[in-house]
Amino acid sequence: MQTLRHATPEDIPDLCALLAELFGQEAEFVADTATQARGLRGIFDAPDSGDILVLVEEERPVGMVSLLYLTSTALGSRVALLEDMVVRPGQRGRGCGSLLLKAAIDCARQRGCRRITLLTDGHNLDAQRFYMQHGFAGSDMKAMRLMLD
Repeated sequence: MQTLRHATPEDIPDLCALLAELFGQEAEFVADTATQARGLRGIFDAPDSGDILVLVEEERPVGMVSLLYLTSTALGSRVALLEDMVVRPGQRGRGCGSLLLKAAIDCARQRGCRRITLLTDGHNLDAQRFYMQHGFAGSDMKAMRLMLD
């Protein structure tokens, strides 16, 4: 049986394993357990900055999604950045991702967000189709980054 809940600091080792799966698929990121654990702790230490949801099966996280919160001057309200959506490979195709995404959308609404933005790899057409099936649409905005270290 699957259970959906907010993650806790005790989940960090399992969340790092899930993030390693995700970063293994993404061209721009490299898995580093210490770095990911530090980032997760930062979210747990500042609960107003974000939420991490986990899908648990047999007491072990099999999927996760995180939301980070910002204020949009364009909308004059809070908005969310959907980050780190991943489901273990053996669990895919069973509705786990849809369950997590719907929960994230509900969570963002409850937090007063008017928009959710996400980034996905340009070549990951399966992910793009998945998000479009859930109401997300492409944007003419282009993501750009400046690394500061």
